[in-house]
Amino acid sequence: MEETLAVQLVPATITTVEAHVEPKISAYDLHDPAVYINRELSLLEFNQRVLAEAQDESNPLLERAKFLAIYSSNMDEFFMVRVAGLMQQVAAAVTDVPADGIPPREQLAAIRKKVRANLKVAHRCYRNIRSKLAEAGVYIHSYTKLVKSQQQGIDEYFKNEIFPVLTPLAFDPGRPFPHISSLSLNLAVLVRNPETGAEYFARIKVPNTLPRLVPVKRLRGDSPRTHHFVWLEDLIAHNLADLFPGHEAVEHHQFRITRNADMEIEGNEADDLLEAIEATVRRRRFGFVVRFTVAADMPKHIRELLAKNLNVGPEDIYESKGPLGLSGLMSLTKIDRPDLKDPPYTPIIPPRLRQLENRSEIFDVIREGDILLHHPYDSFVPVIDFLRAAARDPKVVAIKQTLYRAGSNSPVVDALLEATEYGKQVSALVELKARFDEESNIGWAKTLERVGVHVVYGFMSLKTHTKICLVIRRESGGIRRYVHLSTGNYNAVTANVYTDLGFFTCKPEFGADASDLFNALTGYSNKEDYQKFLVAPFNLRKRFAALIDREIKWANKGAPARLIFKMNSLIDPPFIRQLYRASLAGVKIDLLARGICGLRPGIPHLSENIRVTSIVGRFLEHSRIYYFHNGGNPDIYLGSADLMPRNLDRRIETLFPIEDPTLKQELIDILDISLADNVNARLLQADGSYVQLFPDKHEKARDSQIEFMTRAKSR
Repeated sequence: MEETLAVQLVPATITTVEAHVEPKISAYDLHDPAVYINRELSLLEFNQRVLAEAQDESNPLLERAKFLAIYSSNMDEFFMVRVAGLMQQVAAAVTDVPADGIPPREQLAAIRKKVRANLKVAHRCYRNIRSKLAEAGVYIHSYTKLVKSQQQGIDEYFKNEIFPVLTPLAFDPGRPFPHISSLSLNLAVLVRNPETGAEYFARIKVPNTLPRLVPVKRLRGDSPRTHHFVWLEDLIAHNLADLFPGHEAVEHHQFRITRNADMEIEGNEADDLLEAIEATVRRRRFGFVVRFTVAADMPKHIRELLAKNLNVGPEDIYESKGPLGLSGLMSLTKIDRPDLKDPPYTPIIPPRLRQLENRSEIFDVIREGDILLHHPYDSFVPVIDFLRAAARDPKVVAIKQTLYRAGSNSPVVDALLEATEYGKQVSALVELKARFDEESNIGWAKTLERVGVHVVYGFMSLKTHTKICLVIRRESGGIRRYVHLSTGNYNAVTANVYTDLGFFTCKPEFGADASDLFNALTGYSNKEDYQKFLVAPFNLRKRFAALIDREIKWANKGAPARLIFKMNSLIDPPFIRQLYRASLAGVKIDLLARGICGLRPGIPHLSENIRVTSIVGRFLEHSRIYYFHNGGNPDIYLGSADLMPRNLDRRIETLFPIEDPTLKQELIDILDISLADNVNARLLQADGSYVQLFPDKHEKARDSQIEFMTRAKSR
């Protein structure tokens, strides 16, 4: 109780900074593993918060289904990358331990225990959502519960659309055990020859090229709002006779595997990064199995046959009493039932950009003053318009762009392609190592190269994660550089669901830094003396640490001191220790860490001045904002970097300052509203768990994301 109270007493506004508190002497060794939260367990806690959104009955039903699908997809990636890495450490007998001191084998044991418990919760949640959807007229049936006319309809669909795609694969002395691809859903089928009585094993892959939830025709009397579905694997299972003519399908059971996707580039592949990444993507198909999920009713002999051939131990087998791979629920969000979804929201064009008669006028507006965009509340369209204007404007001579996750059908890439048609010099750094986007980025890189764009793939040992676009324009006074910087990707689709911040400027210092950064990305440069930018891995860690130290010095002088960091993750041990020292000096610290947090808040004589909240809501919180009170003259930085070793030491990242007083106040308002959230926010406890925040009886409910939508519309 004492630790909880220590957290609750921290004020939740920027404008009220408490008086200086005399520095305390910590009773803790800042290198003691006990003062750190394990990264993997913290990430599981985040996924549990996503699962909690699926359980929350105040959310619209189809939004709950969406969150359950996201939870399932997140867990797939967690196993493919994080669990796979731990298993490799165990196999290699790695003795190094993270700051929290938990060896890899113990981490795996804790993960397996927690995942099994959450799997049961997820399927209870699924059954609840399915039941509630049925009450609302959206049915997910089992095949046997369909009426005869519905069965006949989807059986016809099976024969025409599904049967030709299926390939039953036998396993016997003449035919080897088939390759099972990662995340594939499969049916293990036991087939009997009626003449000899002999039984055989076969595997059928449920095709991922077909809808996982198969639409079923409406019944007479159904309203247009009524929808019927059946799981694809269920439909296949009830038509097995067509796949094994002359044999009897005795039994069938679902199973699903997850393979290691955390592939490293081999040293001998380093001569050509593009070819190396292509080879790495191909190798993922054959990564070792990290998770083997089976239907709970699968008998022991089939389970053992599969486990033996997949080389899976019993500790990596997970039983499921519901559909395997609930990410398939995402397709439900496409049905026309707005009453079961969040109210629609259309992003707003900010007033300064709303009345442009032609795209080129955007350069005039930027010259008048810096522009801040708060996505998805503000539209991503101005970013696309900026690039299209640059492509067509005769005064623009060059465009330089980084691409990390551009997505498919990218209007940003289209604008770069168009720019080459207008004779612009275009350079693009396409990060081929963006995990799970490698194939898409390889495709874009080749497309851009074909039309004459200067394409750079980045560094072998560093990912280029910074989000920046530089436009060079010849004007009456000479060359002027226009810069767009962002906390998020140049992806027009995710810009509608991720909260991010974009920034336009033509200040000379920003343009000079952008040019220097692109020279480092495309040429040879270890430049560290940027005028405005903090750039990892060159100067970001050092200069960011100096900003925290400055806040500690303010506190030691008896002046109000405050830090507010909004980010995805905090796991870097040196910065965690520095934040502990700041707390001991009396600096009031608020951390809005959506995902992983390795710091334990609210510990007396260590972190009692630190409050950590996580917001999980309709939109994915993705922006990074770093606020330093600085004696009442605050510095605020935005950018692409979280406080993680990979961002600080193994990636090209950029943080940039916001200097315009009006924009600073806008960011302070964003932080204030986020800190006041008592609907979507959860408070981190010292033991690593989270508790949901609720308004007190004298408080009103504050949903930060709804407030941001309302504010954007009111402008």
